[in-house]
Amino acid sequence: MAASKFEEQDAAIREQTSRAGLTREMLGAVFTIKNPRQRWITSRQPAMNPAFGIAEVVWIVSGRRDAAFLNFWNPKLPQFAGTGKNYHGAYGYRLRHHLGLDQLERAYQALSQNPDSRQVVLQIWDSSVDFPLPDGKAANADIPCNICSFAKIRDGKLEWTQILRSNDLFLGVPHNFVQFTSLQEILAGWLGVEVGYYRHLSDCLHIYVRDQKDVEDTGHLNVEQNNDELRFTKAQSDIFFAEMSHRMDKMTSSLLTQKKLAHLARPEEFPNELRNWLLVVAADCARRKRWINLSYELMAECSNPALKQLWDRWLARWWGSRQEEAVAPEAVIYAQPWLPLSV
Repeated sequence: MAASKFEEQDAAIREQTSRAGLTREMLGAVFTIKNPRQRWITSRQPAMNPAFGIAEVVWIVSGRRDAAFLNFWNPKLPQFAGTGKNYHGAYGYRLRHHLGLDQLERAYQALSQNPDSRQVVLQIWDSSVDFPLPDGKAANADIPCNICSFAKIRDGKLEWTQILRSNDLFLGVPHNFVQFTSLQEILAGWLGVEVGYYRHLSDCLHIYVRDQKDVEDTGHLNVEQNNDELRFTKAQSDIFFAEMSHRMDKMTSSLLTQKKLAHLARPEEFPNELRNWLLVVAADCARRKRWINLSYELMAECSNPALKQLWDRWLARWWGSRQEEAVAPEAVIYAQPWLPLSV
């Protein structure tokens, strides 16, 4: 388990201060995922919220940067990324709008015409707005950790390399895997090719010392497999993700009813893979509104074993926190404070 590496007395591991607390870090760490479809880290302990992971992908593919959409699925996020109307480092906006070029669209066009190209680099970092200020302070609360992506077609497969300047093993890596392996598979679908390896290079991989005690070994867990694919044509993908974004916007409405939510989670003539995603985000929406029976009803329709396992573990974590609150609310310290366990 990668987290256990940080507990060892290894010359490659050092303690390093940061603006958010003391960390243990490793420089130049690389992950290689041979089957990027198995993107969900179901064994993560404490469990991650799959609905937030899905919301991030939809937000990115849609090229959005509005904070309200993501904040609904993760109300603690402004504490870490700022409180403005838009998020400064929004990956989707950076890729699709920020540089005056839709980089995903251009990558599709370029690789369609020249599959051997080595020049497709999807740029996220912008030194004009992201570089530290002369006094060394951060230019913004939301500086992108992901710098760029390299996309190449080799042997009929889309290979993807993701470069990060800084990467939290506990808080960030599981979500980064979901975000960028999803983009890899979506672009592969546009191009009509298979998915190759996903390589993830963290210049500074770290874990906060305060989080080490909360990372548990779950090696005994029988991990379920993700059986959904995200490979659609470009035209199909554009329609599907626009509809996903639209329906999820409606889920955030203060006027939402249980009947409306159930309808939003069940679009007609929608691919089963993305229907599973809508069921998960709708179930989480129902949980937040304490419509627990509806939440269980929606997840019973999800056919993805990995998402069902992750949801069950997430819900068990949430119920556990609720029970602790009932006993001693003033004493509750959440293992991962940025996930909305009690909201």
